Amino acid sequence: MDLLREVVVLLHIVGFAATFGAWVSESVARRFRMTRVMDYGLLLSLITGLALAAPWPAGVELDYTKLGIKLVVLVILGGVIGMGSSQQRRSGEPAPRPLFYAVGVLSLLNAGIAVIW
Repeated sequence: MDLLREVVVLLHIVGFAATFGAWVSESVARRFRMTRVMDYGLLLSLITGLALAAPWPAGVELDYTKLGIKLVVLVILGGVIGMGSSQQRRSGEPAPRPLFYAVGVLSLLNAGIAVIW
């Protein structure tokens, strides 16, 4: 059971890496676009985060305040990515810069909460 939990933690980290990595890639290329990789990373982070919020195996102490805050940040991040993607599709232009930068900040904030808290 511990091995399964560690695999889910690894997948959770991969979800963050996909979201943040796609953001960094677009930022360095100066395209400022929301990508499908960001969507998939966000979805993987959400699914694995919800799985990790379950108290398994028995004896694992969970901080539900921290998990709740991380979930709220993830939902806001999903909204920002969704708004940026829809504006991008509608206009054909890159996502608005404030929305694009918010993706990086929120993604890094969520990782920071996980590591520092």
